Amino acid sequence: MINYIKSENYRLLHKKNLYITSVICLLLIVVAAVVLHYSQQQDPNFPYATSMFLYSNIIGSGVLIIIVGFLFNLALTGKDTSLIKQSVSFGVSRNTIFWSKLILTLSYYLLICVVGLLLMIVLGESILASEKQSVKNFLIASVNMVPIVLSGFFIIHVLRMLRISEIYIIIMLLFLFIFSGDLLRILFRPITGFNELYKYAPSTLLNENLMSFFDQAAQFNYNYWVTGIVISIVSLLIGARKFAKLNID
Repeated sequence: MINYIKSENYRLLHKKNLYITSVICLLLIVVAAVVLHYSQQQDPNFPYATSMFLYSNIIGSGVLIIIVGFLFNLALTGKDTSLIKQSVSFGVSRNTIFWSKLILTLSYYLLICVVGLLLMIVLGESILASEKQSVKNFLIASVNMVPIVLSGFFIIHVLRMLRISEIYIIIMLLFLFIFSGDLLRILFRPITGFNELYKYAPSTLLNENLMSFFDQAAQFNYNYWVTGIVISIVSLLIGARKFAKLNID
């Protein structure tokens, strides 16, 4: 597996998409902070030039962050079916291919997320009005988001490896991370014992996390991790099993 990871890493590092996506993501953070700062300079009464408001844009953009993960994963699982076929013919197991691509894309995705998080805090605390415990609330809310965002990344990886169309992946992500809570609430409302299930839906948890952050009452909640871990394990196990049987001719 190590040799395969090295070869895939070399190939990934020579793809422009990886660098373009990274630069755009970091540039958007800088632009957002600068625009808020400039607006405050033009109008001293501008109410949104605060670190809290800047951070809320990240906490409220869980789906967008997952879409960024989609772009990172696409860099290594794009139109390379012929390369997968070649690797299999050379004796590389499908299990190695599936997990190696996941490890690589996840590593770079987490790296850009950490860099973006640090950049956000530096900008928020240096050029915007800093509010009491804003960084602490931001970090707690971010930790709550981690398992939900990662579950989305794992779903993307599975669907890409199974050669599902990009448009269907986007539709599934929108459903799961925007509409799932409302749908579960409607479906299971009359069923005793299941009428609280919607509270564990990714969309419900993301909205709840944002509201807690706005109220400056963010606190670690294990529900986010339960939902994220369950979705991640189920999707990866099913994906690895199906990829092992996938016809790649």
